[in-house]
Formats: sequence, C-alpha cells, structure tokens
Amino acid sequence: MHVKQVKVDIRIPVGRPIPELADWLARCEDAGFHGVGVHDHHHAGRDAYLTLAVGATRTSSLTLYPAVSNSVTRDPLVLAALANSVAELAPGRTMVSLAPGFLSVERAGRPRASVDQLRSAFTSMRDLLAGATVPLGDTATRLRQVASPVPPALLLASGPRLLELAGEIADGVLMLVGLDPAAIAAARRHLRTGAERAGRDPAGLKEIFIVPIGVGDQAEVRAWPRSWFRPGVPWLAYPSRSNLRWLRAAGIELADDLAPDEVSDALADRVCDAFGLFGPAEHCAERLLRAREEAGVEHVFLFPVHTAETGYDMPEREIEAFARTIGPMLSQRC
Repeated sequence: MHVKQVKVDIRIPVGRPIPELADWLARCEDAGFHGVGVHDHHHAGRDAYLTLAVGATRTSSLTLYPAVSNSVTRDPLVLAALANSVAELAPGRTMVSLAPGFLSVERAGRPRASVDQLRSAFTSMRDLLAGATVPLGDTATRLRQVASPVPPALLLASGPRLLELAGEIADGVLMLVGLDPAAIAAARRHLRTGAERAGRDPAGLKEIFIVPIGVGDQAEVRAWPRSWFRPGVPWLAYPSRSNLRWLRAAGIELADDLAPDEVSDALADRVCDAFGLFGPAEHCAERLLRAREEAGVEHVFLFPVHTAETGYDMPEREIEAFARTIGPMLSQRC
C-alpha cells in the first residue's frame, strides 16, 4: 500500500537582505522542501510579502506564505491585497496565514488581537480574497482583481479557543500542539468542535503542524527545554503557554511556574520527544515518520529552535540536515 510522503515546510526569518533571502528560498526548493513560511516581523526592517514576491520569481514549485501575519498592524484589506499580489506571481502555490500577533504587535506597542477581533479581520480578509464585497467601517469594498486560484487562508492556533475558531472559519490551521498522538487527538477534538458548530466538515480542513526542530546530539538538544526564550519567558512557554497544555495531554505534567533549570535530563528527553524533532538528523526523520504512523501527520512546518537573540539566524543546519538526510529518508519510506 502506498503511503503519502510527509510534506515538509520550513520557517525562514527575514534575517538577511531580501535578494539573499530569495537565494535562501531557492535553496529550500533545491533541498526538497514542500514550502517556506517567511516570518512577518515589521521591526526587522524587511517586509515578508516583498520577500515572498521576490522568492516567487526564483522558485517554481515551492509553496510560499507568511508565517504568520497579524491583523493588528496590517488592515484586512491590505492583507488581502498583499496575499492576492503574491498569488498572482505564484498561482496555485501560495497561502496566507493570520494570528493574534506576538513580536510584531509587541514591538509596535499594541496588544494582541482578541478572538473576536481576529474572527472579524480573518473573515474580511478571506472574503475579499474570494472576490466578495465586504463591509469595512462605513463603506463596502471588494478587490478589483482577484487571483485564481484563490490562496487558502489559514489561522495559527496554539490553544483551544483558536483551534475552534479555525474549525469555524478557516481553510486550514497551522497548529503548535507537539507530535504526541494524545495531544494531537485532543487538538483535533477542538477543531472538530468548531467545524461542527459552523456546520462544516472538519475533514476538509488543511492541517499543518508547527514542529520545533533542533538538530544535534542528545546533550545539545536537551538544553532547549532548560533554556529561556528571553528573560522572564521560558523557552517552553514560547510563543504561548498553551505548549504546557499539550505536553500535559501527552502525559508530561509541568507546573506553570516550572523554572527551566529544574528540568532533569529524563524530563528534557520526554519533552523533546513529545514536542518536536530533537536529535541527530536520522532521529528527526524517524520521529517524523513515527508521527505519521501514530497520528496521521501529513504536513509539518519546521520551526528551528531559537531564542529572542538568535531568532534571525538563518537555518543553515536544518536545511542541510533535510537535504542530506531527513528528506531522503522520508522519500524512501513512502
């Protein structure tokens, strides 16, 4: 029986000049990745959509999307126009994704979007992309030009409320819930709840699992659950404390106030196994294959581990590991 190969995307930060970032996107295509998500951080001084647009001219098969945009610093009409423009450059191989906001919103001195605000902005953006006339303030607006095909609109979700919202209104979900089958089953129940509440079939939702990846030996990678993302924010609570919920669903009880230096070797190893791909490249490939077998994981977005200080470093090690080892192992086992 033929088994589907796991689709693998990777996060690329806007950590280099845009012409160089286009080179990195082309390199990801050559390495065999299915897609690339470029993070949308305005304070970096480089725009994600411009990067995607230039990258679209340098690639032919790579799926391209922001990872992820927010509706606080970008108006839904602006988001729709940007996503529509990139879709014209790369028909059929773009997506758009939206979240409440984290670093970009924080650096702009604004609060994250509430669930209701996110619902309203996402719905407006999605409907504009589809060519609908949408009420915006005291007027109604539609895009004069609409790309074909319309790019799918995904919602990022790391907690139950956003998972249910994704089930209600989105074409799919980028979800950070780990790789443990019990945690994934719990997350899918929330997706199903939202979809059924809206009279939708949850089977039609695109699922992309955000998977932290740290390539290295055991001693090196187990340092991540013991680290701080930045002062006052443990790595395990980045970008959301919902991480702890899904680890608990996997049977790993962690206190809300657990200090990183209290994590033992054994606990660090359990966290690494449940939460992502940690270890030598061969181990990362085997862990991903296990997630496919245990939980039906078919599409992942690799999120290279980093701190606030290293978040703009380019994922050299991860791309090399995928090109040389992980990708070929996935191909051989499908």
